[in-house]
Amino acid sequence: MAISDVKEYAHLTEADVEALGVEFDAIRRDIEESRGERDARYIRNVIRLQRVLEISGRGVLFASFLPPAWLAGVALLGTAKIIENMEIGHNAMHGQWDWMNDPEIHSSTWEWDNAGAAKHWKHTHNYLHHKYTNVLGMDDDIGYGLLRVTRDQRWKPFNLGNPVYNLVLQLLFEYGVAIQHMELGKLAAGRYKPGTPERAEFERKRGEALTKMGKQVLKDYVIFPALTGPAFFSTLTANLAANMVRNVWSNAVIFCGHFPDGAEKFTKADIDGETKGQWYLRQMLGSANISGGPITHFMTGNLSHQIEHHLFPDLPSNRYAEIAVRVRELAEKYDLPYTTGSLPVQYFKAWRTILKLSLPNKYLRDTADDAPETASERKFAGSAGPVIDPVTGKRRGLRTALAEGRKRFSRRPAPVARELQLTK
Repeated sequence: MAISDVKEYAHLTEADVEALGVEFDAIRRDIEESRGERDARYIRNVIRLQRVLEISGRGVLFASFLPPAWLAGVALLGTAKIIENMEIGHNAMHGQWDWMNDPEIHSSTWEWDNAGAAKHWKHTHNYLHHKYTNVLGMDDDIGYGLLRVTRDQRWKPFNLGNPVYNLVLQLLFEYGVAIQHMELGKLAAGRYKPGTPERAEFERKRGEALTKMGKQVLKDYVIFPALTGPAFFSTLTANLAANMVRNVWSNAVIFCGHFPDGAEKFTKADIDGETKGQWYLRQMLGSANISGGPITHFMTGNLSHQIEHHLFPDLPSNRYAEIAVRVRELAEKYDLPYTTGSLPVQYFKAWRTILKLSLPNKYLRDTADDAPETASERKFAGSAGPVIDPVTGKRRGLRTALAEGRKRFSRRPAPVARELQLTK
């Protein structure tokens, strides 16, 4: 369930929250002051690698009528598309490399290899999602208007299709990104009346979206296949497979950062008069990381450091690993949770939430207060605020409360399974 008072839930005083904000500001300042040639060299090398992979993949596909060449082409092209979308495009459009003043990698000029228009994505993602991260009614990324991912969303019979919708969304994720800006839910609800400014605005956005999607389809499924001559159809299917590989991977990484256990949701009450410190705290509680090595971090566009990315979306992605060390130290200092786990574990938890919440709440064994996918503030209602443990001298805050809550729940007797009562 969503949190209505992030400060109280985190077991922090106003002074604690503002002190935390000052410490996060110091991290930002240190990274900004230390940006330089090594960072510029990093992103230029990534761009070179991506282009070599794409050119190699497209070259191999001239022989795509041979199965080994088809597989190699899909692998090379799929990898190139993942790198372009995640480590280059996503991060460039956040302005992570604007300090270089290089028009090739500037947020105002980058248009990614994706069906979604960059200008639309910068509004729905950079502004709405990152400013209002996981705020119900403000952040459309909470289920993308399609999936029920929190019990705060009222169950409807439509939600029974949650698993199917997510499978389709995975395969066609770039098109889900492309249409998100149009807010088709409002169209279905009849809010775009003909002749109104809202309708005119919708038609403008629709035209821009269709133009970008058309260009992408033409490039991937007509021009590049045609260049391979007699291998046209096998190249077309290889391009389709490469796009699906990229789509499924991107979807998985994003879902692992937003929907596994521990990634909190919030209400609009949370952002009324929100301070910078409270914003930082909300980003920290609303995000989840993926543990792994350098290859995992690179192939996720460093969104494996989702907590750090939400705290500092416009700082260079290659610096997130060192930022994470300091963020973990602050989590320890203020006894705050730092949600992380391996990719398989986080992916399983995200899918578990999607599957469970396809059903009405009355058929779910867990209540809103003890469900693994939520750490509802009601679970700790009446618990003490931040205190200092007299034995250890350490702060006892939210992380301790969560750990003790899990212990209490594990000692409870297992509930009797509820039988589904089917009406004839």
